[in-house]
Amino acid sequence: MEDFEIVELFFKRNEDAIKKTSEKFGKRLFSVAFGITKNFETAEECENDTYLEAWNRIPPHEPKSYLYAFLARITRNLSLNRCREKETLKRKAFICELSAEMEECIPSPDDMNCRIDDIAFGEAISAFLRNLEKEKRNIFIRRYWFLDSVSEISKRFSLSESNVKTTLFRLRKNLREYLEKEGFEI
Repeated sequence: MEDFEIVELFFKRNEDAIKKTSEKFGKRLFSVAFGITKNFETAEECENDTYLEAWNRIPPHEPKSYLYAFLARITRNLSLNRCREKETLKRKAFICELSAEMEECIPSPDDMNCRIDDIAFGEAISAFLRNLEKEKRNIFIRRYWFLDSVSEISKRFSLSESNVKTTLFRLRKNLREYLEKEGFEI
């Protein structure tokens, strides 16, 4: 079933929307949740909560052409919230480590002088990522969207850990330079 057809089921408030969503995206959403929580039961809960959240958000949202991205974002946020709630120390430390890495190239949301239009900022990051080589883009996304560890990324792409670390360092530096060039204050 196509994404737009599933979204239409949500709009009609047809419960088959959840079944079709689960069939098409369930494994991928579970994988996103498990990658963050590292806990089978919590990942299942996050996947199931994603369906409820999608039910509540569609309508008014109409993610006909980006349904998986819409669902993955919900799953990711639910998973991160579960980690915060459960205060899983190892995961919390890992998330803090990633936050610290990204602070080098993204403005702080608490600094009133650095507040920017979220849509323009998102578009700038997307443009930066689109201009990267496929492997570098995937390394960046695996680290900062899926929260994969350096060792997981190195295995996935058959690279050394030092190569992954160096690539990520250079990508953050390039992102910072790109955002500054685009007029964002870092």
